[in-house]
Amino acid sequence: MMKKITIAIILLTLLFTNLSCNVKKNDDKPKDQEHTFFTTLYLIGDSTMADYISYYDSKEDYIKKKYPITGWGQVFQQFMQSDSLLKLRNIIKNDSVYVDNRARGGRSTRSFFQEGRWRSVYQSLKKDDIVMMQFGHNDASSNKIDRYVDIKGYKEFLRLFVNQTRDKGAIPIILTPVAINKSWQDGILGDVHGEYGKAPKDVAKELDVMLIDLNKKSKDFFTKTGKEYVTQKYFMNLPPDTYEAYPDGLSDNTHFQSEGATEVAKLVYIGLQELNITSN
Repeated sequence: MMKKITIAIILLTLLFTNLSCNVKKNDDKPKDQEHTFFTTLYLIGDSTMADYISYYDSKEDYIKKKYPITGWGQVFQQFMQSDSLLKLRNIIKNDSVYVDNRARGGRSTRSFFQEGRWRSVYQSLKKDDIVMMQFGHNDASSNKIDRYVDIKGYKEFLRLFVNQTRDKGAIPIILTPVAINKSWQDGILGDVHGEYGKAPKDVAKELDVMLIDLNKKSKDFFTKTGKEYVTQKYFMNLPPDTYEAYPDGLSDNTHFQSEGATEVAKLVYIGLQELNITSN
């Protein structure tokens, strides 16, 4: 099985690097950045990172159908303002950053690649852009064959994203998967990611790639904040008759409300400050 996955990845890579197809341009790029020097920061990952507003034609539709679910990448642009960038000179030299969030719900490293989502990012990359990758939640879904990939395959796709990012002169940054609000014991949030939380660290060490251990950062922060507050305010545990999109309420300890997403985005921003560009 693993031999087949490895061969498939090699063949897909060869096909990928020789494709010359039209890619839809991002029309949401700020107009005042069209003629200035700026860095594009690409986010690739799953639903915990995604921008749910982009799923719909308008913010009103988002409010009606999905709010308050919020990916941390959805609120990450606010941490890329000029005053905040002063603390990121270790990574970003330009004075302007555009966050291009390509994350999508339900995607693993494999499905993100196979659907052409990575190809679109790759063809848009320019020198000194940044690609931040956070997968693992869906890669581990062994009961969902459309997204599951075993540990060996998971590592192979991370290597592919890293190496092809570097081919373009851009900067790869690997993130471990953000914590899930499960497995509390004695007031401490446990780790449910297992090998899927360790694999990104292994690849980062092997390829000398910068890494933000978001799993640890978020587990520690949620533990410090406390189970009750985290459950009610950060994750999608909603009472009935409160939000239009969820009239019956919801019990979801994987996805974030806006406050939780903002706190996780802050952890990622802090993680960027701690990185050393020379390790890339």
